[in-house]
Amino acid sequence: MLDIKLIREEPEKVKEALQKRGADVGLEEILSLDQARRELLSAIEAKRAERNSASEGVGKLMREAGQAKKEGRSSAELEVEVGKLKERSSGLGKEIAELDNQLRPIEDSLRELLLLVPNIPHETVPVGLDASKNEIIRRVGDPREFGFEPKAHWDIGEDLNIIDFKRAAKIAGARFALYLGAGAQLERALINFMLDIQSREHGYTEVFPPVLVNKESMTATGQLPKFAEDLFKCADDDLWLIPTAEVPVTNIHREDVFPVGKLPVKYTAYTPCFRREAGAHGRETRGLIRQHQFNKVELVKFVEPETSYAELESLTADAESILQKLELPYRVISLCGGDLGFSAAKTYDIEVWLPSYNEYKEISSCSNFEDFQARRANIRYRPMEGKPLFVHTLNGSGLAIGRTVAAILENYQQEDGSVVVPKVLKTYLQMDTISV
Repeated sequence: MLDIKLIREEPEKVKEALQKRGADVGLEEILSLDQARRELLSAIEAKRAERNSASEGVGKLMREAGQAKKEGRSSAELEVEVGKLKERSSGLGKEIAELDNQLRPIEDSLRELLLLVPNIPHETVPVGLDASKNEIIRRVGDPREFGFEPKAHWDIGEDLNIIDFKRAAKIAGARFALYLGAGAQLERALINFMLDIQSREHGYTEVFPPVLVNKESMTATGQLPKFAEDLFKCADDDLWLIPTAEVPVTNIHREDVFPVGKLPVKYTAYTPCFRREAGAHGRETRGLIRQHQFNKVELVKFVEPETSYAELESLTADAESILQKLELPYRVISLCGGDLGFSAAKTYDIEVWLPSYNEYKEISSCSNFEDFQARRANIRYRPMEGKPLFVHTLNGSGLAIGRTVAAILENYQQEDGSVVVPKVLKTYLQMDTISV
């Protein structure tokens, strides 16, 4: 959520920044509601001050009346004044309650509108309204040259009887996968491998969170209210299936204030993830690239604002390290304004080479949200001096498991149909090759 003070004081700057991401957001209604809210708050504050003054006056006059009675003097006039002040205080209370009733829907409407405004892109984000303007930051590793026609991972998986899409469709419908034998073992091995690297080598604390979360959790990270149609919701409860572990892990610290010197805090988590993926079509609907259910290892950071962009670089490097250890060719791109996710101020996508597509496909997205999520979730920290401030949150995939399986099957396939197991996974799988 953007700071209303920023919108109020620099509306043109905010408009210009949002235009860089192609967001047509009208700020006029937000500013109008904000003005009405501030006027009501001012009126309420003035009437509360008047009521407090009246209450103090009642106390003073009652003490004077009591003293008059002790001294044998008449207190009638004082008691009349007390009655008038009490009546005025009661009237002010009703006026305040009426103003509060007017304020509540205005605050609700203002919050609803603010929840729909995307984050402002960082100044280093490339200018552009679609993926064609994304900038390639680096390439690592060279795509393999095959001496035979390479197969797509969905054909490899079915030929080796380690992934069955037809039976998965019978069980659940399209865009689900059933892993069998070495396929299931490979999926599990990758989860353990990634968690081990991030927790043991990179200092992340491993957590295993719920995969069902409430509306407040989805709202805090930016999935709600804007992207409700992309999510799976339980019919009879206020519970939603998570699209990423970013949601429950970020909400670990909703409403928290980190003590002085506690940051940065880093978590890694494996969870299944659930997305409707309604917009995919063509080859994107085949295989493991766009599934309604998939596994992912996530990286989440809570950091001080001054360090958040250095932390984004290190988080991206942590995600890249998995591909480096698996010896898979990949590239890192910086997303342009129009390709940024709703909550992100800056994002690096990591794309792995897939021979069947003859191109790179996203396998990780690493983002700095600055204080956008922290404002929605009220996550703060105590600096050395002064009042608590909002943290900056970051997250990235470390990595998407299904897409990593696809990359391994395609890049390590052999002419006889078998697949060589990457060196770093051999101790996890206890096999050198996957074959029929």
